[in-house]
Amino acid sequence: MEDITIDRLLELQASRELVLVDVRSPQEYEDSTIPGSLNIPFFDDQERAEIGTLYKQVSIQAAKDRGLEIISAKLPGFIREFAAIPGRKAVFCWRGGMRSRTTATLLSLMDIRVYRLSGGYRAFRRWVVETLESYEFTQKAVVLNGNTGCAKTAILRQLEEEGYPVIDLERMAGHRGSIFGQIGVKPNNQKTFEALLALRLEQLKSSPYVLMEAESKRIGKVCLPPFLAEAKDRGRQLVLELPPEARVRYIVSEYEPHLHKDEVLDAFRHIKRRIHTPDAAEIERSIREDRFSDAVALLLTAYYDPRYEHAGAGLLPEQKTHIRAATFEEAYRRVKEQIRESE
Repeated sequence: MEDITIDRLLELQASRELVLVDVRSPQEYEDSTIPGSLNIPFFDDQERAEIGTLYKQVSIQAAKDRGLEIISAKLPGFIREFAAIPGRKAVFCWRGGMRSRTTATLLSLMDIRVYRLSGGYRAFRRWVVETLESYEFTQKAVVLNGNTGCAKTAILRQLEEEGYPVIDLERMAGHRGSIFGQIGVKPNNQKTFEALLALRLEQLKSSPYVLMEAESKRIGKVCLPPFLAEAKDRGRQLVLELPPEARVRYIVSEYEPHLHKDEVLDAFRHIKRRIHTPDAAEIERSIREDRFSDAVALLLTAYYDPRYEHAGAGLLPEQKTHIRAATFEEAYRRVKEQIRESE
């Protein structure tokens, strides 16, 4: 067993030489973990609760005795799960204490060598908070703007696949940023969002510029740190303009409303009163009749486009570069041309 620091962990993760294993309970793992970690729990949720009760109400020794009894019964399967993971491995628990230490010791007895993260998840969380609180955003921000449905997210993700320095805020949030943004995706909490963001900023700290989307300060359940919101507002704004029919096609393809009809109707009810009554009635009727393209087209003209026009009014003319295109492919090509000017 060898203890490693957060800095060493980041080095190993960056070189893709390490598989990280969270040995905390499934509920702890679900709430927040180090991104990219597997979960092989030392105790399940019920067992953890039982041990905790013994620790508080009986004695530390009673908790240890019961813990030993539990892990002994499932030790063969526990070891097999670790043995099946190729390459180098590191384990962590809440604060680098009993669960990770016992795991590392048991594995070493079976000739399975693992690292152990000093301070556990708590140390990682402290690193995330300190990183975001002290971060100096020196890069130039290139921000994709444009009406709903201009495929901003799709363009960013294709750029990221090609190695461009993208901060994908919607993926980190697990939300698309609109009232319909949670449909078909799993939203992340603030801790998970901040962990993903801090790690990405660490990866891009030497890049002269970063690409991001023109999100609001709140995306689903999470909030942007002030320094990032400020960098976005003062950055270079690429304003995408696509024809309405292309935007409608993209939205229907991206959100797949035919698979999530009840969720679409539920989300629509939250904005229904903000839309002119005849338009709202027609939108809801179109959704119920599976005429999703008609519903999206009217949503754009009656709700989203006016809101974007109002939100974009604060941008300075010298910040904006308009990119007009007929298709997604053309928009993508022209965005890349503009990015080259920032390199």
